[in-house]
Amino acid sequence: MAFLLGFHRPGYTTMQAFIVKRLLTLLPTLLFTSLIVFASIRLIPGDVIDLMLSQNDISTGQDREIIEAALGLDKPIYAQYFSWIGAVLVGDLGRSLWKNVPVSEQLAATLPITFEMGLLALVVALSVAIPIGIFSAMRQDTGSDYIARSFSLLMLAIPSFWLGTLVMVFPSVWWRWAPPLDYTPFLEDPLKNLRHMLVPAILLGLSLSAVTMRMTRTMMLEVLRQDYVRTARAKGLKENVVVFRHALRNVLIPVVTLVGLQAPLLIGGSVILEQIFVVPGMGSLLLEAVFQRDYPVVTGVFLVVGVAVLFINFLVDLTYGFLDPRVRY
Repeated sequence: MAFLLGFHRPGYTTMQAFIVKRLLTLLPTLLFTSLIVFASIRLIPGDVIDLMLSQNDISTGQDREIIEAALGLDKPIYAQYFSWIGAVLVGDLGRSLWKNVPVSEQLAATLPITFEMGLLALVVALSVAIPIGIFSAMRQDTGSDYIARSFSLLMLAIPSFWLGTLVMVFPSVWWRWAPPLDYTPFLEDPLKNLRHMLVPAILLGLSLSAVTMRMTRTMMLEVLRQDYVRTARAKGLKENVVVFRHALRNVLIPVVTLVGLQAPLLIGGSVILEQIFVVPGMGSLLLEAVFQRDYPVVTGVFLVVGVAVLFINFLVDLTYGFLDPRVRY
């Protein structure tokens, strides 16, 4: 297959061949994902026509047929899917059934907000997990190690949305302080934007840091027992040099894999936090669309999320070769 696609032509590097093949494998994955999302939202009890009729106090079958025809829902589901996927291939995600606004415009307004929160949460998670995981491994079975492991278990056990509720309620009762709830776009006022986004990002990041912290500690303990680490120590190198120059890159390979697997949690975990802290992100858009059975919006959101998750995992695969010279494509 690689030969037929011309991956072994002169001048075509192995890395380029890998990138092309990985991109080609994304297409059937996206197609299968879109099919599942398109069908599953329509399997939820109650449809958008029932909601529209109930809000307008209309119950006649003739009016239902008129609305179905106007929205294009009178066709079989497979015909609706092919019509939708054909429009997606040319960059048209459809229009909202309720607002008659292009889905792409709604996503353009909310997607950067959710991605900003996810990026901040990822920075918080890695900033907490990797240093504490390394520190815990270097001081195995000491008091510091037990405190770090207990902290990771605590973060695993406590849901981020529960912490968010506590942060909203108790500081306002005890100290008359509450996190800011008025969202400001980043380009309009970066500092005010960060003040609003920082608290939910920290809560989401702490929740995600628990697993990463334990993975970092486990892998560091395993790597520190390897022969090449013993050799480096026998040469008289300082412990910090041994850990950060020789051991850390091998430790980060499974950690990077875990971060890639947590990418859906960054988006899924932000849905409830966006509701608690009044962040007008994609999670709020998705919840509203699900309640209203706004099929184009739901499928559009999940399609964009699927593309983002696949792209993040693609970047994770590329990172392996840079972290470990033994891993080459």
